[in-house]
Amino acid sequence: SGPLKDTNFFVQEGGGPRILHQFILEPPAVSFRTSGEKAGIIDIEPKTGILYINGSLDWETKQVHKLQVESLDESGNVVKGPYAVTIHVEDINDNPPEFNNTRYLGVVRQNSRPGKPFMYVYATDRDDPTTPHAQLSYSILHHFPNPYDKMLFQIDNATGAISPSWTGSYYLDPQKQDTFTLVVSVKDMAGMTANAFTSSVDVIITVRESLWKAPPIIYIKENSTQVHPVNISKVQSNEPDVIYDIFEKEKLPRLPFSISKDGDIYVTKPLDREEKDTYTFFVVTKDNTGELVDKPLQIHIIVEDIDDNPPVCQQDLTILEVQENEIGGSNIGTVIATDMDEEDTLNSRLRFKIQSQEPEYPANNLFYIQQDTGNLHLAGRSLSKRDSAKYFLKVEVSDTAFQTICDVEVHVIDINDQIPIFEKSDYNDVTVAENTPIGTVILEIQATDGDEPATGSSFVIYQVKEGDPNNTFIIETDSGTNRGFVKINKALDFETMHEYNLVINATNPEPLVANVEYNSSSLTMFKVFVTNVDEPPVFLNPVYKTEVSEDVPVNTLVMTVEAYDPEGDSVRVSKIVLKKVQEKYAQYSASGKILFLRRSYLLVEGGCVVGWWLATCLQQTAGQCFSDQISLCAKSRVPLTLHLRDVNDNQPQLATDYPAFFCYPVSGGEKTLIQATDADEQFFYSRFTFSLADEMNARNDWEISKFNATHAYLSPKHANFEEKEYSVPIILNDNGNPPQENKVNLKVNICKCSSENSCF
Repeated sequence: SGPLKDTNFFVQEGGGPRILHQFILEPPAVSFRTSGEKAGIIDIEPKTGILYINGSLDWETKQVHKLQVESLDESGNVVKGPYAVTIHVEDINDNPPEFNNTRYLGVVRQNSRPGKPFMYVYATDRDDPTTPHAQLSYSILHHFPNPYDKMLFQIDNATGAISPSWTGSYYLDPQKQDTFTLVVSVKDMAGMTANAFTSSVDVIITVRESLWKAPPIIYIKENSTQVHPVNISKVQSNEPDVIYDIFEKEKLPRLPFSISKDGDIYVTKPLDREEKDTYTFFVVTKDNTGELVDKPLQIHIIVEDIDDNPPVCQQDLTILEVQENEIGGSNIGTVIATDMDEEDTLNSRLRFKIQSQEPEYPANNLFYIQQDTGNLHLAGRSLSKRDSAKYFLKVEVSDTAFQTICDVEVHVIDINDQIPIFEKSDYNDVTVAENTPIGTVILEIQATDGDEPATGSSFVIYQVKEGDPNNTFIIETDSGTNRGFVKINKALDFETMHEYNLVINATNPEPLVANVEYNSSSLTMFKVFVTNVDEPPVFLNPVYKTEVSEDVPVNTLVMTVEAYDPEGDSVRVSKIVLKKVQEKYAQYSASGKILFLRRSYLLVEGGCVVGWWLATCLQQTAGQCFSDQISLCAKSRVPLTLHLRDVNDNQPQLATDYPAFFCYPVSGGEKTLIQATDADEQFFYSRFTFSLADEMNARNDWEISKFNATHAYLSPKHANFEEKEYSVPIILNDNGNPPQENKVNLKVNICKCSSENSCF
């Protein structure tokens, strides 16, 4: 209740009759009167001033009711007013959402982009749109049929946009299922409460074949005379307003293809099949943000051949040979030509024809050529060199559009009816020393042939027919003189073979004519005597290697070295000074057994000793080399490698590459890196242990922490250090076999530091 004044009321719709307010009468007023938008249910009780609603308000019908209220005296005159009384109707969620269609029909293309809408559903709600009562949320209730675990379609809950899901973009196929029914639900209250109103509608979706598909292989004839560019194909995206582009698969200087904004593909210039016969590229589609819309399509182009290349002779002049006794029909050679047009097509099919023959004696048709192979044959009779030594042919080679002339020269050669004849049947004896170098000429032989010079009928090939099973000798022929040179092919050895009885034959590379055979005139012989040479002794092994520990006892036997003499003489094995290794030497006995004489020479960390052993042949024949004349004997030597295995016999030490210090005053948290080293050989990597000795109060002042296998951190344990040098006792252990331990005193300086953190 309250005095009469301008008043606003907020009333929820519905709810039935109710009292809104009571206005207080102020004398001389005795009653109230109201007018305005009362809608037949809003009024005021005149005497009591009670403003009431006799019914239910409806927000959807009227949202605001404007009234005027005034107070009257007993005479009916206005005392106060009129005052504005406004009733605002507040909406309640009393209307379900409604779709604007009773059923929706949509079409989607196969392989459409996931998330790209192809249709929309739309619903309205009569409740106040500024409240959650009219905020709608869409969802898919059912999916018929649903052959996969995941739905093929999805809907935007705010806009009602329906699009393929990732699964649908991949699996939608009109050949498998061309129609789907979705039950789409819409809820008010943004779908967030259980008492929201719900409506649903059927959405019938038809799946159609994708427009985005690669065209079949495109065939383009080469060297087209059309005005370019020429349209050769077209592609179309499932989505409108996309941007088409070409992506090269091959890196070419310039791809001779383009695509228009409508998806039309063009060839931009005439193509040459002989330059490139196929092209492959991709067509892509992008939206206005540059994102790919469709999967790239591969376009394959084949350039079709036309007959635009003439035949080409393989040689400017083809030279063929034919023997005098060749019979009619014999194949004497082939005229070879090529064509750059496509292989195995009529454009590259070649035909051969003899256009002319010079001289035309004794006839003008002495040859014929097979038209499809180019094989040249004798027509019907043997040729005679007395008639003509050469014939010149012009052969026409043609394809469907071009002709080319190939020149052919036929040489008539003498037949091989003469055998090689040696000038001597026996070349007597040849004596050579067993150490004669390989390749040395030991004898020259000569055979002559009466056939035409510089032909295969007169060239002489020499071979050892008998007496040389191991191919110790080889014979080379001078092509100009047919002279043969007998050379040593393999090393001679008096002890293995000291005499050779050789039989040599002479032949031609061309076969002999019928009824002619090689005979004894094509054979010769000679003997080779090999003389002995005093050879040096030979060690049983080419290299001697062994390994010993560096602490091996004196006079330990470590190796036996043996040698022999090919002539069977006595052999003495002696020592020679060894090479210098790591500034130290080793010495051994000279009896053929290698012994250590002085252990002190073998203290070589990780090293090896390399030397030579000398073998001397001692011949016992009178007047020759004796043991007291060693310098006159044949000698050999062999390399020896003696690897010394390391023994863990060195104590670990601290590396002193840099001083240890801490800046004064010590504040805490400082640390310095220390490193351990060891002179012993490290096969893989060192593993050192660092610890503090229990002396000089070290463990109360310092601590050590491991950094890695060779380094550790040293840190002060407190800040109460004076500005002076401290000695820190550290125990190092190399963890070897056996382990070596060493206590060292590390000098640590506590000093005032410069701005660069170094001691002044």
